[in-house]
Amino acid sequence: MFKASLSASVLALSMVASSYVMADGHAHAERMASPEGASVYIISPKDGDTVEQTFNVKFGLTGMGVAPAGTEKANTGHHHLLVDGKVPDMNQPLGANVKHFGGGQTESEITLEPGQHTLQLILGDHMHVPHNPPVASEVVTITVK
Repeated sequence: MFKASLSASVLALSMVASSYVMADGHAHAERMASPEGASVYIISPKDGDTVEQTFNVKFGLTGMGVAPAGTEKANTGHHHLLVDGKVPDMNQPLGANVKHFGGGQTESEITLEPGQHTLQLILGDHMHVPHNPPVASEVVTITVK
């Protein structure tokens, strides 16, 4: 049973991946619409806070629901946390430059080196692609002791 479901999953992922390759040979992802007024934000820490090296980040979302990666449902998505990075290409699946919370988590304990860091949330759809228009938080700057 596990083998059959694994084979079906691999086939489904192959079909989805191939749908992202366009005639120009570049990968492009279909972007799901986000409802007007949807927003994602970092509840804590707040901009300007000083935190310990290991701290909890709490995510907030309004106007949409949270659903695990792989769950294709309108007006839902899952969180991706960008730490000290520049905003990625919003037309592509979010990659290794973000921390993925594909289980539908709404908070996480993270550990960072001492110093100043930036945090930003980006909501991704069932395939980790930002919505259209993107639902991204303001950048929060923190200092780690």
